[in-house]
Amino acid sequence: MTMPERRTRPVRPGRRFDLRSTAMFFGLLAAALVIGGLAVRALAGVVQRRPVWAVVLLCVALAVVLARGRRKRRLSAARLARQAGDALARGTSTALDALDTPAPAALTIPAQAGPCEDDARYPGELPPGEVTSPLPVAQGIDHEAITPDEFEAATAELCARDGCTQVQVVGGAGDLGADVTALTPDGRRLVVQCKRYGEDNKVGSQDLQRFGGTCFTVHEADVAVVVTTGEYTTPALEYAEQCGIVCVDGDGLLAWSQGRALAPWAAVPREEPA
Repeated sequence: MTMPERRTRPVRPGRRFDLRSTAMFFGLLAAALVIGGLAVRALAGVVQRRPVWAVVLLCVALAVVLARGRRKRRLSAARLARQAGDALARGTSTALDALDTPAPAALTIPAQAGPCEDDARYPGELPPGEVTSPLPVAQGIDHEAITPDEFEAATAELCARDGCTQVQVVGGAGDLGADVTALTPDGRRLVVQCKRYGEDNKVGSQDLQRFGGTCFTVHEADVAVVVTTGEYTTPALEYAEQCGIVCVDGDGLLAWSQGRALAPWAAVPREEPA
């Protein structure tokens, strides 16, 4: 009786270690990680500065993911393109609706008598005995007794009291950091952000960075001011100094409202045309 032969699998030689290929692999991996980190950082900046466009990009990304998932189910390319186009159209419509949302009605504060543009006291403290007439709502502001909207209105009245014109309270959803806008007595555009904070909550560097990203480029401010009932962190003050943003803390606000200090825009010298 003949015994059947047992087949044996051929032994394949093991793959040799290649130092060059390994080094190239890790180099490409490091480059991919760096590029990915930069992309995430750039995307975070876009989300912070342009949230509407971030929604559009998110819709496009979701459309691509859905398209790949559908492709695995063997759907036609025409249907995938149609679905991606529908998703992009919905995202664009959402973004346009957000842009078309009307801002809250601006509250206009009438201008009052204030320092004239030829006043040579800028900047610094007022001379002893020379005090402006504080408005009742602005004198001795108590942040625990008024709402954020009332605080914005009180700040606007301070601007009008000291001679600003076209004073408007524009704070609300989609204000991009501007709570009060006005023209200073010497004709410069003033943009103010109001922060009604308590003693345990300081205005941080991120707050100043968000305002600094819109006050000059979007709102075209000649003078940018942040007014708070509390205090600022050291990094926030350093950032404000670099960007030319005037910071008014709780003590400065009280002095301004009581007429013991000049208005914040006095700290920014007017640029003479070349």
